Amino acid sequence: SYARLAELSKGKDTTTGHWEMVGVHIKNGFPTYPQGFPKEVMQEFEKQIGRGSLANYPASGTEIIEKLGKEHVETGKPIVYTSADSVFQIAAHEEVIPLDELYKMCSIAREILKDQHAVARVIARPFIGSDGNYTRTANRRDFALLPPHKTTLDHMKKAGMDVIGIGKIEDIFAGQGVTKAIHTKSNMEGVDITIEQIKKDSRGLIFTNLVDFDMKWGHRNDYVNYGRALEEFDLRVPEIL
Repeated sequence: SYARLAELSKGKDTTTGHWEMVGVHIKNGFPTYPQGFPKEVMQEFEKQIGRGSLANYPASGTEIIEKLGKEHVETGKPIVYTSADSVFQIAAHEEVIPLDELYKMCSIAREILKDQHAVARVIARPFIGSDGNYTRTANRRDFALLPPHKTTLDHMKKAGMDVIGIGKIEDIFAGQGVTKAIHTKSNMEGVDITIEQIKKDSRGLIFTNLVDFDMKWGHRNDYVNYGRALEEFDLRVPEIL
């Protein structure tokens, strides 16, 4: 069976799109912050983490750590930034702010960002390296809002079926309704693991997010490499079928 679908929810971000696919329609889009987060949010965040912060504006994650990484290492202040999506992102060097502490900062931010400031995701963005050579690590972690009501995933899980989330799926749904989660680092790893799971004796849903489309090409409006990635994926479709 196949169908042609049209978007219904207000918003264009990761959470809105994935929630809509499983029955949650957002009437009002999640808040975005093109001018950075308001003073009352940042003051409360800094008060609770016991230190100041850097940046507080929309930026590319790779560019902002190159720009502010040295100051962050010298001061110990986390780098807070956002994007076109409804996200509160915290970047920190793993040797300056250990992962447990970074994740705790994200949990604090998640508690603060409620009601009119209920962003879709708070994201830990750890990195390593030295000035001029910083690189993000695979220890990213998303702190998502829970869906406002049960989704298709919950109903399938309750019915005793498998709900296998590949890529960012577990993070997008804050683990709700997922019976097995496999995280990936690239589109092609996502395809490989999807095919592996198809061949296994499971019954239910395999829900895959191919991370590179969004992370590498979509946010940067790089239509040339986005097109190449689509062609690369198209070549794998016969294997999936």
